[in-house]
Amino acid sequence: MSHQSALATASRADPRPASAVSHGVGIAGLVGVIAWIAVARTYGMDGPYAALVNLLACGVPMVLWSVLVDKVHRRPSTGIDWAKAKPWRETFDVSLVKLVGLWATWAGIALIYATGRFYWEGNFSFAMWCFGVAAPALFVLSIPYVLWLDRRLVEPRDGAWSFGVWLTHTGSAEPEAIYNHLRAWAVKAFFLAFMLAIVPPGFGEFVRTPSFGIFADPVRLANWLITFMFVIDVAFATVGYVLTMRPLDSHIRSATPYAAGWAAALICYPPFLLMEDGGPLDYHPGTADWTYWLQGHPLLLATVGAVLVVLTAIYAWATVAFGVRFSNLTHRGILTHGPYAWSRHPAYLSKNLFWWISTVPLLSTGSLVDAARSTLILSMVSGVYYWRARTEERHLLSDPVYREYSGWMSRHAPVPRFFRWVGGR
Repeated sequence: MSHQSALATASRADPRPASAVSHGVGIAGLVGVIAWIAVARTYGMDGPYAALVNLLACGVPMVLWSVLVDKVHRRPSTGIDWAKAKPWRETFDVSLVKLVGLWATWAGIALIYATGRFYWEGNFSFAMWCFGVAAPALFVLSIPYVLWLDRRLVEPRDGAWSFGVWLTHTGSAEPEAIYNHLRAWAVKAFFLAFMLAIVPPGFGEFVRTPSFGIFADPVRLANWLITFMFVIDVAFATVGYVLTMRPLDSHIRSATPYAAGWAAALICYPPFLLMEDGGPLDYHPGTADWTYWLQGHPLLLATVGAVLVVLTAIYAWATVAFGVRFSNLTHRGILTHGPYAWSRHPAYLSKNLFWWISTVPLLSTGSLVDAARSTLILSMVSGVYYWRARTEERHLLSDPVYREYSGWMSRHAPVPRFFRWVGGR
């Protein structure tokens, strides 16, 4: 038997666990994004409203695919029994208490936004404008939505209900349910504000960038494609934070309870970002990017540019694969398809490889000390992402599906097997 036949036989005997998301969801959203970007570039629509439409172009096709093709609303994991809607009188009191908990949560988030000056400066002011416009509609629509959904939930007494019970002193609340509810909304509040803040700049830059003669310049082409990949990534990530809904089976099962997980993630984002210019993990001083070191060598420029584009494409693909479920620090279903069939953490791996190749910290425009310092600091940055990966695994390992997936990856996936080979195991 050939080696390839043996691998095929082993794969059939030990199949990869099913993914919570299908390929079609991400493809549907990607088609929508590409179609809208083509329209925006044609008509020069590079403003923030056009960037918000890009989110609709991404999200609507994914919702339609999820419901009409994958029928995710029928999955038992939603906690919904569509065939047995309870009488509204039976769940009315539960829904009222839940609305109290939900609205109190939103009020707390609004207070944090209003208090923090950080949220009213720079690009974050756009995110606050979006929230201000959406808030009245969300408040009104939450009433029929909760009343309608609670009638169909197998167990409507969730974290929001427990929080409402605690606030109104109308029953016995479960502390862990409240904590998970508050952690889940803390994730949404922190990361959705950040995502909305960066939606317009990247979209506008890509739409405005002229493409005339770009294929004759490998550096321009690489940077243009890299920007395009980030526009895709940001659109999918933002939509993922918005569409946290049980009928789409994209609700948050749990938000990590580990302080180490929160610390590892938060230091990678403003206002806690340690890698920003002048920050303690800023590895750029004394360095120059790949174009500086390779200038005058068009073949090398084209080759390295292509590698960086591929790495960014993998990074974006890792977000596209989530469909409507992207989110930091949460469990919203286990992904096993796409780049997650090759690596447990394809986004972190590709991002760090991009930084090492594009920055070349071993080379310095100053001294050997600068080169050593930049290399050490970038190593620490990569260490932060390794820390993030480990804390995420610690959280997800509570799910037997993830344990099955992790075991399969150890046995079959190229990246874990490569690192095991490097380590001599």
